[in-house]
Amino acid sequence: MRALGDDVLDLVVDFIEQRPTAPATDLDHPVPTDAAGAADTADVLDFIGHAAQRAVDPAGPGYLAFIPGGGLYTAALADFITAAVNRYTTVAALAPAFVQIEADVIRWIADLFDFPPTAQGILTTGGSLANFSAIVTAKEARHGKTIYVSDQAHHSVTKAAALAGYPANAIRVIPSDAELRIDLDALDAAVEEDSDPFLVVASAGTTNTGAIDALDDLATLAHNHNLWLHVDAAYGGFFQLTERGRHKLRGIERADSITLDPHKGMFLPYGSGCLVVRDGAVLRQAHTAGAEYLQDLPDVGLPNYAEYSPELSRAFRGLRIWLPLQLHGAQAFADALDEKLDLAGHAYDRLQQSHDFELPWEPELSVVAFHHPDGPRILDEVNASRHVFLSSTTIRGRHTLRIAVLSHRTHLDRVDEAVDLLEKAARQ
Repeated sequence: MRALGDDVLDLVVDFIEQRPTAPATDLDHPVPTDAAGAADTADVLDFIGHAAQRAVDPAGPGYLAFIPGGGLYTAALADFITAAVNRYTTVAALAPAFVQIEADVIRWIADLFDFPPTAQGILTTGGSLANFSAIVTAKEARHGKTIYVSDQAHHSVTKAAALAGYPANAIRVIPSDAELRIDLDALDAAVEEDSDPFLVVASAGTTNTGAIDALDDLATLAHNHNLWLHVDAAYGGFFQLTERGRHKLRGIERADSITLDPHKGMFLPYGSGCLVVRDGAVLRQAHTAGAEYLQDLPDVGLPNYAEYSPELSRAFRGLRIWLPLQLHGAQAFADALDEKLDLAGHAYDRLQQSHDFELPWEPELSVVAFHHPDGPRILDEVNASRHVFLSSTTIRGRHTLRIAVLSHRTHLDRVDEAVDLLEKAARQ
């Protein structure tokens, strides 16, 4: 066991140490074809190492596409422990100390948003499952028929609504304003027009541009119309740890529920999501189903997460958040997020000064969106460098380039390199 562990640790350490100089994308990396079924540990690990290289690298500093995810080493250690001890944490009586850790993590997240003691939550595989459970919970609380989303909302919201049983005509898409925030006047008019509204989904950091809806005004509108307000803060929510983020997210504390992705704003491995709900009793009511075979287990005064989530067999996700917080402290995450805000502002300023690009929106968080008439070619040329990896989107019919800064390994040197490559490609 120790020898195998040492070999795996060598692989992981070597991999992480290579990140600063590794290609941002290396889909042509050669992978051995004869390792399948090999009994020799070195051959098997060599195969895994090569397979890990044959990929786009979201763990590296040059990954500035989509919304990056970091993959903290301390979170990987937590997952190693979790998989090895293999405790079942969906029913509290079977592993109460671990369930307490998960409950503490959820309470820490709820406290970030000043949610009351009645709040409860679940750790999920990501924002998609969190949004699904949020819609199911809102359905239980309000029993309505119409859901309102912005034209900038993440597609997981409408997908979750469909999975929750709502037909396409139950989802009303509200236009966004010039800043790509949901148009409050259009929303208010739509709610007045509909006979049975019940849920409005706000964005706290859209994937396209990082736009944040006017959350405080939305909370007032939702209160006046007795709507459930769910905030999809999968990308932007953990900027609440910073002073600037808390100011930008003002009003989020009035939401009924919030989706967050620790695998984004806390730099954790993929598969780390969260939903927090102001009224934990409603979350439980929406997800509880009886199971007679559990009748022998005592109540230990902790949540049975089977009663708060669609999942029964589920990983113990709490440790991958709790351990990094214990070892690094929350301030380390706040400092890293502050750096990402600074880097996005720096990229925006440099692109604006170059006069090669059109920048319609100043970044609210850590995404910089910009136009160029030859955008697709520029994207291909920048990504061909393999030093950085960018992505694009389409906003109001226009091809839009993006720089998304969120990896904990991304610093000023790589952002400057990305802008240098963009300027060079634009001027050719």
